[in-house]
Amino acid sequence: MATIFETRLIGNIGKDAVVKVMDRGILAINFPVAHNKNWKDKRTGELKTKTTWVSCTIWKKEGSNMRIVDFLNRGTLVEVIGTPFAKAFQQEDGFIRTEIRMNIARTNILRPVTKDDTITTEMMIDESNFEVSMDDFSIDENDFS
Repeated sequence: MATIFETRLIGNIGKDAVVKVMDRGILAINFPVAHNKNWKDKRTGELKTKTTWVSCTIWKKEGSNMRIVDFLNRGTLVEVIGTPFAKAFQQEDGFIRTEIRMNIARTNILRPVTKDDTITTEMMIDESNFEVSMDDFSIDENDFS
């Protein structure tokens, strides 16, 4: 019996997509997507946000239509559908880090951002938080509410 493990993620792209040429003419289009979970703290009434970063990769054969790269810009709201997985690695400081990754099967541009658009505060992503959040993966009680 066949099984399916597929996830749908809607979020903003954190950095413009980067294309890497791999072995045997395979191209990897890499870009991070941020998912923001908002909730109200029951004790304080304060609105809180937790950002989870997912490293996304679209795999293409050399010579394939690469038009999608033109739309994968920082701030663009996207829906990506694919197979998620976690990758653990040891950094130079000796700490083990885990990052969430996703091999993308389908991409939908929900709100494009062009080079001429002004990125609004709503679209802005704190890039200093990107590096920390990309490496640190933790679960807390708010992930399940």
